Amino acid sequence: MLLESQLNVRSTEYHENRTVMQKRVDELEERLAWVRAGGGERGIKKFQERGKLLPRERLELLLDPGTPFLEIGPLAAYDMYNNESPCASQIMGVGIVSGVECMLFVNDATVKGGAVYPMTLQKTLRGQTIAAENRLPCISLVESAGANLLYQAEVFNTGGRIFGNQSRLSAQGIPQIALVFGSSTAGGAYIPGMSDYVVMVREKATVYLGGPPLVKMATGEVTDDETLGGAEMHARISGVSDYTAENDTDALRIGRFIMQHLPQPKPAIVMARRQTPAAPQYDPDELLGVIPAERRIPFDVREIITRIVDESRFLEFKRDYGATLVCGHAHINGYPVGILGNNGVLFSESANKAAQFIQLCNQSRTPLIYLQNITGFMVGTKYEREGIIKHGSKMINAVATSTVPQFTVIVGGSYGAGNYAMCGRAYDPRFLWAWP
Repeated sequence: MLLESQLNVRSTEYHENRTVMQKRVDELEERLAWVRAGGGERGIKKFQERGKLLPRERLELLLDPGTPFLEIGPLAAYDMYNNESPCASQIMGVGIVSGVECMLFVNDATVKGGAVYPMTLQKTLRGQTIAAENRLPCISLVESAGANLLYQAEVFNTGGRIFGNQSRLSAQGIPQIALVFGSSTAGGAYIPGMSDYVVMVREKATVYLGGPPLVKMATGEVTDDETLGGAEMHARISGVSDYTAENDTDALRIGRFIMQHLPQPKPAIVMARRQTPAAPQYDPDELLGVIPAERRIPFDVREIITRIVDESRFLEFKRDYGATLVCGHAHINGYPVGILGNNGVLFSESANKAAQFIQLCNQSRTPLIYLQNITGFMVGTKYEREGIIKHGSKMINAVATSTVPQFTVIVGGSYGAGNYAMCGRAYDPRFLWAWP
């Protein structure tokens, strides 16, 4: 059924809300622009002088033209490490390569030579988790000086987990591909080493555990980059490299060719059939004015739902029971989804409704979307006697044991056990967004 909006887009309140939200969006865009600048003019100039493509240029050429790229964690390491590691020195996200959805890891060597920080590794682990859950092939665009030694104690164990994950993903039939464009040193050398397919750029890419200065200091041997770990050596002698590229563009071409000829991993879950996508009846741009400028003022989550679901059609489940939680079925971009959205504090009735709805969606293999704006569960003698703890636990249990993909969007507050019940980070949603 059509979910009709009650929002007056001509009202003063709407325009005040929109102005405040637009200001927040602009602030977010300013931060993202700083992130996308990478190492700044100096780092970019060094790249260009060496005849190399910039990290984001490599990414753009690898992706299928005109397809979207979902960047994950662009603000990782923001306001950390004296702001010397924009994007945690690594661009990461989901994109389409040769028609296949892939998880992409792109070292940004304009930032401290692509040095690895603790947050770089946390970000990589998150990407590997997403790849495992969604069975996405992993493509690494490698150019890294290895770990920043100032943080060595914080990166050692986590770095080891990343290499272990590469092995496990490969064993599960999820391809691991490395395209090496420059230096790949120390721990970074294991990224191509643990990959199923390795492409190295001639006279640019080097892979070694220790560079020439370290080798000389440790053994007295005098050598150079190419002899020690260049593309020719690894292609002809060590066998680390499977393909030699003439330049950055050629490496990306080979990477696309590899993906084109690999069998696609089997999907992790068989979901309900997709239908033809349709735009909402209400303009999604109006979302900027839906959320009150003052966060303590309540709003109807249906005003969000009607602007994101196909044709603004939403079949609400138990509308008159547990009314502080809105549950229902819809389609987004053609895919069937179950939606749970907060309209106030959670009561026993709300929790029971949620638990039943989540179980029904699991039976029909329907993914779940949680729209979080929650202060928590209701408190007080009356509610304790009515079993709020037990009923709330049923909802949390349903979330924790759900086997369908779950996605969480924080659209307001997110506090206490309410965060748990609405599939917060601790309950491992496939993706979690804060807006904005």
